[in-house]
Amino acid sequence: MEESVIAILVLLLTGAATFQGLRDSAYFDRYCFDIDGILLDNQRYRLFSSGLLHLDWIHFGFNMYALLSFSAMLEIVLGPLQLALLYVAALLGGSLLSLYVHRNHGDYRAAGASGAVSGVVFASILLFPTGEISLFLLPFGIKSWILGLAFVVLSIIGTKRDLGNIGHDAHLGGALVGMLLVIAFEPSLALAQPIFTLLLLVPALVFVVLIIRNPNVLILDDYWGETAANLRQNLRQRSRPTPPPPAAGEDIDRILDKIRERGIDSLTDRERRALEDRSGGGA
Repeated sequence: MEESVIAILVLLLTGAATFQGLRDSAYFDRYCFDIDGILLDNQRYRLFSSGLLHLDWIHFGFNMYALLSFSAMLEIVLGPLQLALLYVAALLGGSLLSLYVHRNHGDYRAAGASGAVSGVVFASILLFPTGEISLFLLPFGIKSWILGLAFVVLSIIGTKRDLGNIGHDAHLGGALVGMLLVIAFEPSLALAQPIFTLLLLVPALVFVVLIIRNPNVLILDDYWGETAANLRQNLRQRSRPTPPPPAAGEDIDRILDKIRERGIDSLTDRERRALEDRSGGGA
C-alpha cells in the first residue's frame, strides 16, 4: 500500500522543526506549548507550533510511526485535503483541551504531535472498528475498537489523576476531534457500526462535558460529579443491612408507654391493630 502524501509531508515538516528544537533551546522555548505564553502573552500560534516539536527522537519516531501506519487508508477514504484538515483540527483540539485542563498551571509546558496523531488513529478506528492492530512484541493482533476503548479510558483516568509525564488531555482532545470530524466527513461509513461508535465516542464526550461543567472533577480525588456521588451514596445505603424489626413484646411495651404518655388517641392505625391483635391473642 502506498504511503499517505499528507503523512510524509507532516513527517518532513515535523522532523525539521524537531531537529531545530533539539539543537536550539531558544527555538524550542519560543514554539513549545506554554500556558503563560498562550494566556498571558497571547501567543496562540503555540497551539499549533507545539505539534511540530518533540522532546526527543524516540518521541518523534513513535508519533510518526503511528501516523504513517494509520493515515494511508484514511487518505484513500477521505482524500488528502480532508485528512490534512482532520490532522490540524485534531492538533488544535488536543491543545485546547490541554489548555483548559492546565489553565491554572502557569509553568506547564509540553510538545509533540500526539493530539493530532490520536485524531488520525481514532478516525481510522471509527471507520474500521473490527480491524486488528498489532502491538510491539505481541504475536497476535487486537481488535481496533478494544484498543481504542482502552486508550480512551486510560486517557480519561490519566487526565483526571495527572498520571505520568504524558499529555493524556491532548490525546483525548485530539481523539475526540478526530472522531467527530470523520463522522462529519463520512457519516455513512463512520456510523455503519454504531455500537462501536458509541463505545468510543460517548465516554470521551461525556468526560469533556463533565470537566467543563464541573471543574472540581479535575481537582478532587475520587470525585466524578454530583450525579455519580449521589448514586454511590444510594448504593451504599442499600448495601447496609436492614435492622431487624422489634420483637412483638417490645412493640406492645412501646405502644402502652405511648398510651400512658399521650393517650390512646395518639396511636396510629398500625399501632391500634397491633394492640387489638395482642389483646385477641391473650383472650
